[in-house]
Amino acid sequence: MRGETGSGTSARRGMTIGALGVALLLGVTGTGLAVPPPPPNPSDSEINSSKADANAKAGDVGRLTNQLAQAESKLSQLNDEVELKMEEANKARVDADTAQDEAAQADRDAQSARTESDAAQATIDKARADLDKFAAASFQQGSTVGSVSAYLTADSPKELLGRAQMLDAVGGSRLNALDTMKRAQTEKSNKDATARKKLEIAQERKRAAEAAKHEADNAQSAAQHAQDTQATQNGLLEADKTNVEKQLFEAQQKVSGLQGQRQRYQDWKAQKAREDEERARQAALAASRPSPGQGGGGRPSSGRPAQSAPAGSSVEAVVQRALSQLGLPYAWGGGNGSGPTRGIRDGGTADRYGDYMKIGFDCSGLMIYAFAGVRSLPHYSGYQYNAGRKVPLSQMRRGDMLFWGGSARGIHHVAMYLGNGQMVEAPQSGLRVRIAPVRYGGIMPYAARLIG
Repeated sequence: MRGETGSGTSARRGMTIGALGVALLLGVTGTGLAVPPPPPNPSDSEINSSKADANAKAGDVGRLTNQLAQAESKLSQLNDEVELKMEEANKARVDADTAQDEAAQADRDAQSARTESDAAQATIDKARADLDKFAAASFQQGSTVGSVSAYLTADSPKELLGRAQMLDAVGGSRLNALDTMKRAQTEKSNKDATARKKLEIAQERKRAAEAAKHEADNAQSAAQHAQDTQATQNGLLEADKTNVEKQLFEAQQKVSGLQGQRQRYQDWKAQKAREDEERARQAALAASRPSPGQGGGGRPSSGRPAQSAPAGSSVEAVVQRALSQLGLPYAWGGGNGSGPTRGIRDGGTADRYGDYMKIGFDCSGLMIYAFAGVRSLPHYSGYQYNAGRKVPLSQMRRGDMLFWGGSARGIHHVAMYLGNGQMVEAPQSGLRVRIAPVRYGGIMPYAARLIG
């Protein structure tokens, strides 16, 4: 073997040292069992760098969350504007239809008035012709109706006077009839003029109503376009936020992983120290005992590591368990201690969103899953409010449950506080498990603390 020198003693010494090195390299103990290598021990700089990255991602999530909240508020305003413009368009359509009906009726009235006026004029023309005939006949000799012969053939003054009165009456009645018809024709002409004026007004109103309808339709279209544009922007913001939330989760997982590695290394180091101490103690005891065959024969005990805490019993474990479900859909009635489940029917909003066909969580179901390693929670936020120790909101901390409602009996939502004004929640039908800023409107005055 290249590099070997010296006598047999030095060769044996080299073999002994080499065997010891191999034993140390392989982690072979005196019992012949291989000892696993120590867990990785990340450096402080690695942990601090991962924390800084996670904090930066949390800041990005907060910024995007605020932007999205503002965008959602604007979208809500635009939704209201669209509804208003739709109603205004409906009003304009009704007004246009009414104006159309009024114009049609005014046109029919004008036609009827013109027809009556024309008929009255024809009657007057006929009466005037009859009167002209009567007047002509009264001056013709031998007329049986009037004229001079009617007076010459009278047998007495009395008969002459009677015939004169009769002719006067006949002429007067025809003239009266003519005057009456003239008055009727005047009235009909006035009606015709009034009808034409009403028709002009109705047609003007119709044009104005149609213009208003056109303007209302354009306003509705513009409002709808603005709403669609904002909804698209909201979708992009939501996608960006979801992506950054994923990056935040990965960064937080990295921090937790590095911190977990550090903790496992420290636990391993402490346990190894205890085992080394125990082996030294056992060796000392063995040295003080009689040699084999002289009694004693004690056997050193193998130290066992202290039993670790139940999985999920720490605040960070509970928080990470909740954060692990980011992005899962909201499903009313969904979620248990093992994970997401299919939602159930509620006969209303949840059914319209198809929650009963989705696998996910509702708000209290997410809390059940997060705290499964701590205690079993009922699937109702009102009962969960009384499940832990009440803490004023001014003292809330990471891992506490926050609630919204008018009273303990009227609680309708629960979320988990993450710190820095952020929370994780399963918000409502149609949305997904997310990180959001704490909403203080309608929040209950106390948080519920199950750990610590």
